[in-house]
Amino acid sequence: MVSTAKYCKDENIQASFACTKNTDNELSELGITIFENKAIASSLQAACVVGTTAWGFARAELEQAFDYLFIDEAGQVSVANLIGMSRAARNIILMGDQMQLGQPSQGSHPEESGLSILDYLLHSTPTIPENMGVFLGTTYRMHSAVNQFISEAIYEGKLESDPENDRRHIVVPEDYQGILNQETGIIPVPVIHEGNTQSSDEEVERIVELANELLGRQFIAKDGTEQLIDWDDMLFVAPYNHQVNKLRQTLGKQAKVGSVDKFQGQEAPIVFLSMCASNANESPRGIDFLFNKNRLNVAISRAQCLVVVTYSPMLLDTIANSVGQMGAVNLFCKLVIK
Repeated sequence: MVSTAKYCKDENIQASFACTKNTDNELSELGITIFENKAIASSLQAACVVGTTAWGFARAELEQAFDYLFIDEAGQVSVANLIGMSRAARNIILMGDQMQLGQPSQGSHPEESGLSILDYLLHSTPTIPENMGVFLGTTYRMHSAVNQFISEAIYEGKLESDPENDRRHIVVPEDYQGILNQETGIIPVPVIHEGNTQSSDEEVERIVELANELLGRQFIAKDGTEQLIDWDDMLFVAPYNHQVNKLRQTLGKQAKVGSVDKFQGQEAPIVFLSMCASNANESPRGIDFLFNKNRLNVAISRAQCLVVVTYSPMLLDTIANSVGQMGAVNLFCKLVIK
């Protein structure tokens, strides 16, 4: 909504804006009104834009009140919630990515009613068919060296990196002899360990070493400005909370540490991904979770220019028990084998 209000202001387009939650200081600066859901119907006027939740748009008095309903992050909106909101508008535009994390689901749901609306419409299709919508085929975040894996492995090779992204890079010191010898791209770092299921002290120790090697290096931003790498320029991601906690305890409060779920929607110049399990077959929730395509997509695509993946070499010997698991193992192998 903030971006829309700015655009209308810059283009001298007459419009009014209202929102049911004050989420940004810019709202008041742009003249965006804040009110409760119950006041929406009585406050509507010509050329107005309203932002609220599914609960707000499902109110009975808003039936056919809008021309268009734009649903952001539609990959996390359930079929039931869409049905509840749908009567508020004559046209619905869904925006989202079904190849990232879907909506959290609680309880059991019959048939396909528990799916997000994008999963319901597209199922396993990685990119939207031309007869159903528009695929936004350019990333303005990832360097092409990172996007190459994401595009080929997730989006049928259709996702392209904006040329301006390739200005970003991390300068490698001339006398450096270690494993972090790339300015951009994905660096696999095998770490030998056994018997770990949800956490790995060995990977934590290695990540601490590598993070300290990156601190103080020169980062060239998209606009050409230069800065020294600090903790705010790195995200530390792990599939299990046990590993998240170990990383947080060891790296300290200055480090941005979290699960894949936490970092969806965020970005940083550098991402560390710790796979932490020694054996995928023995890991909690198994292969389907550890090598999940959507989760790996979110983790890797947070990076603007560099990804460091620590993993046990034993993961490459994972035994698949289905065609789906074969695909998951193959995806991980493609990530770490050059």
